[in-house]
Amino acid sequence: MKHYVGMDLHSNNTYIGAIDENDQRVFKGRFPNQLPVILEVLEAYHETITGIVVESTFNWYWLVDGLMDAGYKVHLAHPGAITQYNGLKKTDDKSDAFFLALLLKLGILPEGTIFAKEDRQIRDLMRKRLMLVRNKTQHLLIFKSIVSRNLGENMNAQLIKKLKPEDVESMFDNKHLVLSAQSNISAMIYLEEQIKILEKQILKDSENSSAYQNLITVPGIGKILGLTIALETGNINRFKDVGNYVSYCRCVRSERFSNQKKKGNNNRKNGNKFLSWAFIEVAHKTRRYLPQADAFYKKKSIKKNKIVAIKALSHKIARACFHMMKNEEPFNVERVFGKTTKVLNNGCDSKPSRGLVKEPLAPIGQTVATNSLNR
Repeated sequence: MKHYVGMDLHSNNTYIGAIDENDQRVFKGRFPNQLPVILEVLEAYHETITGIVVESTFNWYWLVDGLMDAGYKVHLAHPGAITQYNGLKKTDDKSDAFFLALLLKLGILPEGTIFAKEDRQIRDLMRKRLMLVRNKTQHLLIFKSIVSRNLGENMNAQLIKKLKPEDVESMFDNKHLVLSAQSNISAMIYLEEQIKILEKQILKDSENSSAYQNLITVPGIGKILGLTIALETGNINRFKDVGNYVSYCRCVRSERFSNQKKKGNNNRKNGNKFLSWAFIEVAHKTRRYLPQADAFYKKKSIKKNKIVAIKALSHKIARACFHMMKNEEPFNVERVFGKTTKVLNNGCDSKPSRGLVKEPLAPIGQTVATNSLNR
């Protein structure tokens, strides 16, 4: 007799429901979030449990890792893709747990990817670095606002980054303003030190991966963006095709049509927000280093607008990165933007032009500038 288990995980407890091959409920109960307790509960069914479903909540790491270490086959449910019948009169933790178990039994469970523990920890460390960078930027903007509000000056961000706490004392004649400004400068210095520590460790553990080495061949992708894309993507083979990948990167539109009429949008946030941010950043930077990318952007911006154009460019680069990681090959500008007839001399043409004219047999006259971005 096979058993299927669903777990509705919360912050302090987990509701467990198990069914058999005939959809009969054989076990149910609410238990504290303690791994030994949950493993003891499941021990009686250890040999017959076909799979366990855990909903992807904010705190699933400990439970999924513990169950997998104990030898269970664990499935991570994708909550954004699971919708129960809207006509149900009552739903609770018990019904949710048994519903997850039933979806597993029927083979229609929408699943998320369970990263390997080590890969997940490095990825989360990269996310921590991004959080610290944003905090540092917030302190910089607050300090800039203090200067503008009290001195009527617009201080350059690069100058602010070079300041020390003692440099602020002579800038203001009020001790409270001095203390407020010094707290921002001190926080920026501390955060910069922590950011460098994280960057050094992440680069040490990830720089030898083939995905990262190929990604940094793209003009506009430096160390940080390359690491972000590689770590957030994980195993590229988990994506069926390039369309699934660019959708995961939020590089495609979310629309709902009926009878050729737009009826609104679907889940626009379905996907990875970190990859979405990374490819938008890459699109902006690639325009500066690659004339073909800038020409593509300008052509799109004339037909649509700048926002659509930069999104279209990020979509094109995301597709290229998928094939680069899939085939383990470096960036090839001709495969992405096609061959061009215009010969580029150090990024300057003898005559102004609106863009690059595509020609299937014409070669490119300039090697793409090497990327020296660190961020």
